[in-house]
Amino acid sequence: MPRSSVKTREQLLIEAERLFALKGIWQVQVQEIVVAADQRNTSAVTYHFGSREGLLEGILTSHGSPIDERRGELLLSLDEKSSTRALVDSLVVPMVSCLETQSGCRYLQIISQLSDQFSNWRSLSGDLSSPHLSKALELLESRPVFLPIPVRQERLIAMIQLMTSSLSERARSLEAGVQMLLDNSEYRENLIDMLVGILEAPTGQ
Repeated sequence: MPRSSVKTREQLLIEAERLFALKGIWQVQVQEIVVAADQRNTSAVTYHFGSREGLLEGILTSHGSPIDERRGELLLSLDEKSSTRALVDSLVVPMVSCLETQSGCRYLQIISQLSDQFSNWRSLSGDLSSPHLSKALELLESRPVFLPIPVRQERLIAMIQLMTSSLSERARSLEAGVQMLLDNSEYRENLIDMLVGILEAPTGQ
């Protein structure tokens, strides 16, 4: 691919990421992205990505692949006998690292907008089909054993939703220059505590 074409593709991804995070994935017009990327050809998105969905997939993959590689590293020493906290840690640590960059913060704000798809995590494309993520979620869904399977499944989805919404809100606040109560390390540990609590809380019966 010619260098100018590669640059155009990268610029479209950068602007789509910024606008999707700022306005919302489905509120942004494709033409807005083209203009923001300083492209004269109105079909630039179609040529490089096929559609808005193709752009979204490009963003999710560019962040999701390295995140899942990091998850894989953390999962190497874990199995079904590992603690729930260790498994949740493998989910949270790579995501919290996204808070260190502007692009990562925007990614977190984008991924939280896909919460309506989380219940179908086994069949999703993009970031949510990452093999190491799937492994971690399968291990977490099997516990705690004293809970009925439907309850465990419901709690797992609630855990994913809380994790992504919390990360998204922190990312938004950081971009806005809001003073944080906790630093990223303290935030990470507290988030893990909350997520473990969702999964392991006893029933009220």
